[in-house]
Amino acid sequence: MSGDGVLAFDVNETLLDLRALDPIFERVFGDAALRPVWFQTMLQLSFVGGLTSRYVDFTTAQHAAIRMVAQRLGRTIDDADAEDIVGGMRRLPPHPDVVEALGRLAHAGFRMVSLTNSPLDVAEDQLRFAGLADAFEHIISADEVRQLKPGPRPYHLVAERAGVPIEAVRLIAAHTWDVSGALAAGARAAFVARPGAILSPLGAQPDIVGRDIAEVADRLIAS
Repeated sequence: MSGDGVLAFDVNETLLDLRALDPIFERVFGDAALRPVWFQTMLQLSFVGGLTSRYVDFTTAQHAAIRMVAQRLGRTIDDADAEDIVGGMRRLPPHPDVVEALGRLAHAGFRMVSLTNSPLDVAEDQLRFAGLADAFEHIISADEVRQLKPGPRPYHLVAERAGVPIEAVRLIAAHTWDVSGALAAGARAAFVARPGAILSPLGAQPDIVGRDIAEVADRLIAS
């Protein structure tokens, strides 16, 4: 794919480590284990919006999901604490494997963009904070086409922005729903099997799977 194709990297959980939010959840709710519950609730709200043709951007869904988590606990959460969590999404570190692996891919001649469901201003802040912004030819948000992944339009936006056919786009993500969306849109995909990330056994499967970005990079360069 180096040369005429493009690698499109998902951002949240794939490149950036959401565990940095755990101390905030511990402080606000007394339980860091609620962070993945919140993230899954946020995804559910976003996807329901897409399925019902009522677009919900990621930041709006994140705020709503916080309120839902608090309500399940029989608690209230003030605006400052909610903003600490949502604002914390802009200040996430990269996973330890990411910087070196992206450097090797760039040295091997791969074109790279980021593709996230986060609004563009959030994505730009995230990648600048993590020191990754310069690794990417384009920072692309699904919010630009008002359809979140795994809908097809964000993947086609990558192809359009990079000037390549959809078949020359390869998504790299730690989310099985994202991989499935890319494959359904006509792109290729690589799955990052970070701890707890499991591929769906249904439908088309990615041709590259690795435990982290470093292992995925090894396989891309070898191929």
